Amino acid sequence: MSSNAAVAEHHVAPGDPPHIHHMDSATAYGAAKLGMWLFLATEILLFSVMFCSFAVMRYYHLAEFADASEHLNWKLGCLNTAVLLISSWTAAVAVTKAQQGDNRAVARNFGFSIFCGFLFLVIKTIEYTSKAHHGMFPVAPWNHEFYAYKNFLGIYYCMTGLHALHVIIGMIVMWWVVSKARHNRFSARYYTPVELGALYWHLVDLIWIYLFPLLYLVG
Repeated sequence: MSSNAAVAEHHVAPGDPPHIHHMDSATAYGAAKLGMWLFLATEILLFSVMFCSFAVMRYYHLAEFADASEHLNWKLGCLNTAVLLISSWTAAVAVTKAQQGDNRAVARNFGFSIFCGFLFLVIKTIEYTSKAHHGMFPVAPWNHEFYAYKNFLGIYYCMTGLHALHVIIGMIVMWWVVSKARHNRFSARYYTPVELGALYWHLVDLIWIYLFPLLYLVG
């Protein structure tokens, strides 16, 4: 077989699923979804460890954690919750549009989700800047000699910082999907990257829904 024939054999038309030698497209779709769900399970386990750490520390230092929580800006946390909920909705709409073969709508809705992710990071940066201005760091005195206050801030920065990293990763994934949608890559026959990208973004949203009341409203 000539090299040109080999290239033609592996060429994938827009909207068609990629050719995989050892499985058909339906099996590849199921394997991709199973792999994503297993990956999301490991992410949930990762954050569960931190949730458990927070619960144990709060049990032993209930009053200090409640007092420290009141120093967080719940209004900015509430605003970020609304931003992520809206972005999760547009990500879900993108999946529906991909199943309908509307690539322009996929790019538009995922693009809006990316914008919401950027807005989330801006709001979080404003909040971090305010904490830095008041010297609220786990290693700084921060007007309290009790280590429980510093532990609260340590958990706060660790959990919200790791979540922000997941937001950035989700934005990169969605941007990659948008670049594919601009080349009419998706259709009713093939929309796996859109669905998996939306699943990841829903996880990012879900984790924040638990983080917000745990950190900002615990007081």
